Amino acid sequence: MPSARILVFAGSVRTGALSGKLAAAAAKELAIADADVTKISLADYPLPIYDGDLEAAKGVPENATKLAQLIAANQGIFISTPEYNHSLPPVLVNAIAWVSRLQSTGTLPYRHKAYCLGGSSNGRYGGARAIIDLRKVAAVALQGFVIPLRVELPMAQHAFNEAGDLVDESAAHSLKSAALQLVDYARRISD
Repeated sequence: MPSARILVFAGSVRTGALSGKLAAAAAKELAIADADVTKISLADYPLPIYDGDLEAAKGVPENATKLAQLIAANQGIFISTPEYNHSLPPVLVNAIAWVSRLQSTGTLPYRHKAYCLGGSSNGRYGGARAIIDLRKVAAVALQGFVIPLRVELPMAQHAFNEAGDLVDESAAHSLKSAALQLVDYARRISD
């Protein structure tokens, strides 16, 4: 059976971001699960704040098209999000807003993909509230299949060792299970 192609990224571009650490751990776990993993940073695809007037004047930015092409080239997507004000971070919302505008060109590169969601926070909820909002966006706006398992990482500032591995057995098991399920669903999508 061919390897599933999985794109991994975090919803924060801040140096040392907990969601970035979770994305890196997910990329490792997905590779162990025999996925062909591409890990990116949204910092490498800078986008202006979405503005309908800007889109009308200049079209969809090239970086949004590049990001959409990466999504289209993969069968599964792992998104690790921090929680900002009990919801999604602006960088992630903006990236999704621009990529979703490609529907006006007749291209929907994000549709029918398997999505796995992870959340991290330095509080007790582990990004759960952000995951709820991201699940809605991925399932409805992006028309993807969001796998049932998710990774919630509370007190994430204490969750990783120096090598970037999860130190909590429960969190490590949750990530491994989610990675395996994402690979399984991504392979099914390609059949």
